[in-house]
Amino acid sequence: MNNPGQQTLGLKQLINGQWVEGSGPAATSSNPALPEEAVAQYATATSGDLDRALNAATAAAAGWDRLGIIARGNILRRAAEILGRRAEEVAQLMTREQGKVLGDSRGEVGATIETLYYNAGSARRSNAAVYPSANPDEVVRTIRRPLGCVAVITPWNFPLQIPAWKIAPALLWGNTIVWKTASDTPATAVVFAEILEEAGVPAGVLNLLLGPGALGSELVADPRAEAVTFTGSVEVGHLIREKTVLRGAKLQMELGGHNAAIVLPDADLPSAADFITAAATGSTGQKCTATRRVIAVGAVHDQLRDELITRFNALSVGAGTEEGAGIGPVVNDRARRDIDEAVKQAETEGAQVLARAPIPDAEGHFVAPTLLGGTRELTICHEEVFGPVTTLLRADSLEEAIELANDTEFGLTASVFTSDERSIRRCLNDLVAGLIKVNGPSTGSEVHAPFGGLRDSSQPGPREQNSDAAADFFTLTKTAYLRLAPEGA
Repeated sequence: MNNPGQQTLGLKQLINGQWVEGSGPAATSSNPALPEEAVAQYATATSGDLDRALNAATAAAAGWDRLGIIARGNILRRAAEILGRRAEEVAQLMTREQGKVLGDSRGEVGATIETLYYNAGSARRSNAAVYPSANPDEVVRTIRRPLGCVAVITPWNFPLQIPAWKIAPALLWGNTIVWKTASDTPATAVVFAEILEEAGVPAGVLNLLLGPGALGSELVADPRAEAVTFTGSVEVGHLIREKTVLRGAKLQMELGGHNAAIVLPDADLPSAADFITAAATGSTGQKCTATRRVIAVGAVHDQLRDELITRFNALSVGAGTEEGAGIGPVVNDRARRDIDEAVKQAETEGAQVLARAPIPDAEGHFVAPTLLGGTRELTICHEEVFGPVTTLLRADSLEEAIELANDTEFGLTASVFTSDERSIRRCLNDLVAGLIKVNGPSTGSEVHAPFGGLRDSSQPGPREQNSDAAADFFTLTKTAYLRLAPEGA
């Protein structure tokens, strides 16, 4: 790929160690802050390109396995070092292509570097369990083996970090990859693939395809893909489940959230309001972990409302590279229209607009960070709106607040603000969420801790991140009984 700058970049597919033109129609990614500015152009991949990528990944599997986990970990470490040297360049490209403010892009690059280092270090952890045997001349132990070719399908909202969560452990445990990236952020994906290739990933081990959603559908249905790891919408996730589970492929999915923040009367309200505002609007609300509903318990409602109004009205929206901008545009015009229509529908249903931050008078895909007041009957309180919009609800008791928080098909994250240990324990036990924060934002997680949700937020099974959870997904386990041969045999 050409060096990122303000020119339009020419992209290619990575298939069997070669950067090649796709066989399909031309496509373009654009700058969300300047929609007329093309960031990258490329010819899309087709079924024929997918077939070649799957064949390459299948053929490369045995050699990649034989290389050994320590050597594979060293390649990931080199990738972290290369990304570190290119960090500012990659962050600038990400902001130009995805739209998030530069500070968020730099943070994502840093988190990706950490993810690569963490997985590289995991190469030297124990990868087996040893059990006692009734026979004193025998050892019973487990053996981890790679799955083979893994299909990786990633979204545009975290175009570097989410791929790293999936690709780094998949490679570490000896799998080969066919990666279909999001159409809105192909240039960021190409840079990451270039870095992994430069670090020493052999030909055929990592294959990157730039193409439409239909290509991903073909990929997950192909029996050469022994496993599928996907992050995206519930609707697409259900379709992927139908194509994979019945054919016996392993499946890992993170599908979205409608996350609640419960604020109790004893909470530190300024701190809670700070965290909630950041969690609802950071990265322009384009996070599956963003706070979508705020549930104020009892008399705290009015004061919390005023604290949130002050913060929402003070938010600064602008181009991601603009000095002082805290929130950038959404990724494309379709996303902007969906968010605006959801807010209008909420108003029609009786929601009150409590605060709405100003947006630039510009052509970018800008939406106003909005704080609504309403009740659980609002459609927006049940359907995920992927933008900087949250709704303030009222509950008379903690019991009612938990019931409100759980009143959704999702179960990804939740947060609770209180200093009462009894209330904390109640929330930890009764909130239907895979990740719960106490006195912190619903967003964010540690790379060494498992990440995943419940209900429609995740496919049940091993979660993302964390060396143990990742190993459970990206490997199969055998049990070996190792008995000494008789003496003198």
